[in-house]
Amino acid sequence: MSMNRTIQTNKAPPSFSAYSQAVEVPAHARTVYVSGQVGADADGRIPEDPETQHVLAWRNVFAILEAAGMAKTDIVDVFAIVTSQEGVKTFREVRDRMFDGHLACSTIMIAGLASPDWKIEIAVRAARVD
Repeated sequence: MSMNRTIQTNKAPPSFSAYSQAVEVPAHARTVYVSGQVGADADGRIPEDPETQHVLAWRNVFAILEAAGMAKTDIVDVFAIVTSQEGVKTFREVRDRMFDGHLACSTIMIAGLASPDWKIEIAVRAARVD
């Protein structure tokens, strides 16, 4: 059962989209760090469509968390790299849809990735009290 607590204050700028200013994790929580996941399917195929890549990257993150006995609601921190300004918009839309109201910390950076075919890479930290 996740016991992570979101923290919001009006003494700092409000969130610019659906994410938390901070998340507090209990000291006795189990933590999982998920390496950056790109928009490829389980066979390594990379679709050309950027939105499909975003969805696949999240599905990969969720599959790894499930293998660790966790869920998307255990995600406390997201670090995403997109390759264009348009990718920021796509990231936010897909994240919000996939998270279905869950708020985690979130950082987005625009940069190149290891393959020019990749449009997104997502790494997360998750914590859960069992």
